[in-house]
Amino acid sequence: MKWLSLVLVGAFIVSMCGCATVATPTPAWLYMDVKFPGAHTPQGAVPGPKTGKAEAQNILGVVATGDASIQAAARDGGITRIATVEHHSTNILMIWAKFTTIVTGD
Repeated sequence: MKWLSLVLVGAFIVSMCGCATVATPTPAWLYMDVKFPGAHTPQGAVPGPKTGKAEAQNILGVVATGDASIQAAARDGGITRIATVEHHSTNILMIWAKFTTIVTGD
C-alpha cells in the first residue's frame, strides 16, 4: 500500500510540473496580463485598416486548444498583406492561460 501512495504522490508532482504557461517576455506565477509586439513587426510599422485575432487556451498544461497562429489571425480579419503582429498573453495562477495573436493589415 505504501508503494501506491508513493506512485500517486509522484504522479501528482509530475503533473504539476506542466502547469499552464504561455510564451511571454515577462512570466508571472500569480497573475499575468501583458501585450507585446510580434517578432514579425518591423520597427515603426503602421497598423493596417483591418484587424484579425486568433486564440489558444491552456488548462494546467494538460489540455491546450486553439490556433493562435499569424495565419489564423489574418484569415479571421480577411487580411492578405500583414502590417503588424501583436501578442496578448493572460495567465491566472498557472492554472488557466490564453495566448492571443492580433494582426493588422490590408
